[in-house]
Amino acid sequence: MPIEVSLAVLLAAAAAACAVPGVFLVLRRLALVSDAISHVLLFGIVAAFLLTRDLASPWLFVGAAASGVLTVALVEALQRTRLVREDAAIGLVFPALFSLGAILLRLYVPPGVHLDVDQVLLGTPEIATLNTLTVGGFAMPAGAVLLAGLFVLNAGLVAVFYKELKLGTFDAGLAAVFGFAPAVLHYGLMTAVSLTAVAAFDAVGPVLVVALFVVPPAAAYLLTDRLSVMLALSVGIGVAGAIVGVWVAVWLDANVAGTVATALGVLFAATFVFAPRRGLAAAAVMRWRRKRRFHETMLAIHLTQHEGTPQEEDESRLAGLHRHLGWLPHEAAAVATRAERRGLVVRRGERLHLTPEGRTAAGEALG
Repeated sequence: MPIEVSLAVLLAAAAAACAVPGVFLVLRRLALVSDAISHVLLFGIVAAFLLTRDLASPWLFVGAAASGVLTVALVEALQRTRLVREDAAIGLVFPALFSLGAILLRLYVPPGVHLDVDQVLLGTPEIATLNTLTVGGFAMPAGAVLLAGLFVLNAGLVAVFYKELKLGTFDAGLAAVFGFAPAVLHYGLMTAVSLTAVAAFDAVGPVLVVALFVVPPAAAYLLTDRLSVMLALSVGIGVAGAIVGVWVAVWLDANVAGTVATALGVLFAATFVFAPRRGLAAAAVMRWRRKRRFHETMLAIHLTQHEGTPQEEDESRLAGLHRHLGWLPHEAAAVATRAERRGLVVRRGERLHLTPEGRTAAGEALG
């Protein structure tokens, strides 16, 4: 299998696996937890190695996952004291555990053992593709197989506990009333995050792990209000960003992890600007439409206030309307045209007259 295809498969599997629990991290406002977990894995790996003295031991995986759960437990223990906020607690716990892991690495791990801090931070997708498994006659990166399995596991758990996770995410109090045990759901979710982070950690490093957990769900959040659709979009955006990033990295001969993270950032930026309802462009269009509608309503109110008065003829004359409302002449003409199209006014000669719809709109605006 060509190296670019292996990289695309590996990183697409990592993106899909991270995107599923990442949706709940974003919705629960726990995005920084993924950053904390991905950094403290070094502490768990080193601690497990010191106990087993075997880099191939499965206990390294267990130790890394346990360190992620430990991080969440310590953060929540600090938060429950009410002396520090959650973001501050995260900032206290994960640098301490990561630094402790780095110190233990330097003090107690022999120099010949390949546990390098730079590799732990940056990840090496290219090297990770060299470890392969034969699946269906194809040599697949072993990490991709593991991550694909975790994606299936994460998706299956979400499907089984969808109702509980949904209610626990949006209303933990109501979930507790219904007996859904929010604490169990929370730590179950954090365990899934830890396991997924550990699996992706060796291939892509903690920086890209954070991007895979946070960026696709954040982009999907701008596109939909439905949790099921958000989950599907998050996986799709993550996989698309991974594949595009790999091919651009190969084309430019650039760092793969950095290029994938950049591709995800570009996809988020495009969503941030062009999302149909929540994007910056849609918000600008909505403000523009509201301004236009407001001016049309102002015209109706103006005509209402002078209807039946001696000044009505002058105040409703189109030629002088801009003087009374403080608009430019072409603006006044455009507002009158739009109000006429909306059925708020009718034009008779040079004067504007309210319709019943226009009186209703003015009355509703005035309360």
